[in-house]
Amino acid sequence: MLTLKVELGARSYPIYIGKQLLGDAELLHPYIYGNSAVIVSNETVAPLYLQQVETMLSGIRHTAVILPDGEKYKNLDILNRIYTAMLENHLDRNTTVIALGGGVVGDMAGFAAASYQRGVGFIQIPTTLLSQVDSSVGGKTGVNHALGKNMIGAFYQPRAVIADIHTLHTLPDRELSAGLAEIIKYGLIGNADFFSWLEQNMHALLAKDEAALSYAIEVSCQTKADIVAADERESGKRALLNLGHTFGHAIENAMGYGQWLHGEAIAVGMAMAATMSAQMHTLSQADVQRIDNLLARANLPTRPPADISSEQFLSLMSVDKKVIDGVLRLVLLHGIGNAVVSSDYTPAQLLDAINTTAKNSAEPAMHNSQQDNRHKDHDHA
Repeated sequence: MLTLKVELGARSYPIYIGKQLLGDAELLHPYIYGNSAVIVSNETVAPLYLQQVETMLSGIRHTAVILPDGEKYKNLDILNRIYTAMLENHLDRNTTVIALGGGVVGDMAGFAAASYQRGVGFIQIPTTLLSQVDSSVGGKTGVNHALGKNMIGAFYQPRAVIADIHTLHTLPDRELSAGLAEIIKYGLIGNADFFSWLEQNMHALLAKDEAALSYAIEVSCQTKADIVAADERESGKRALLNLGHTFGHAIENAMGYGQWLHGEAIAVGMAMAATMSAQMHTLSQADVQRIDNLLARANLPTRPPADISSEQFLSLMSVDKKVIDGVLRLVLLHGIGNAVVSSDYTPAQLLDAINTTAKNSAEPAMHNSQQDNRHKDHDHA
């Protein structure tokens, strides 16, 4: 087992990465301060792993809230089911909320923990690649609104993150690829050597080689932990983690939450950001091609869906969280491994980037995963 740490003073917490961590009560118990807990999971993940987590809670009064599976259910109405269960079970301020699932479950459980009785304990047990490398770390919690993704939420750090890579063996190929999008992002924003490693080892990651997955998860989590420690509330460096997200969130919203997986939309967003960077002469065409090639090798789309107009893109991007005082900040590239947050572009340049990538529009590959119902929690970062 590998242990990393998110350094936030008194609120610092460990990230445990390893095999067969589920079922280890000694790993979980130090982070449960009271005598009660609620496990939040979904209809897909609970049949696979709920019993193992309940075993970890031996001697602790607990209940489970099982939510419907999918990004389209990440809203205030479904969130209320968690509050109702906690109130019905008379859970007090000493209770602990445990998120068992992917990004949707983690975001909703975290927001419930942040807001129930003004804050109770929270533990993340991410079971998808995307949630293990991104959404379980850093304390972003929340739900979607019809007018914007993740516009309602809170920064609220967990007490611990327990990432068992064995859960990835039940993950469909399409979900695995969605997680690889966020891993590729870490190489692009600040680690050119890691990007090169991904180019050399993508085949092993797609084959779910445990050594390759463990290394990719370790590098990704360490990168994010360092960024969060330096800028917890996204006032500076942490905004780099949004590479591709402004474009990607527009796709998710326009297509209907859950139609495109988060990682698929972010892959297209990163390709669009690379195209815009090249048009602004801060990224070479050769690097744009490397980025497109690696995304394609990860079985990810690199072009937006055909039925989103440039006007719709601009409208949806205008209500993104990265808009400050009416100015949209974008994460652009000054080379692979060198990302910057910039508002130094013209509306014409943004429109040109959207139109250029839209010329070869595409739908995300499904990888035959529509028949694979083993584990398909739709992640968010």
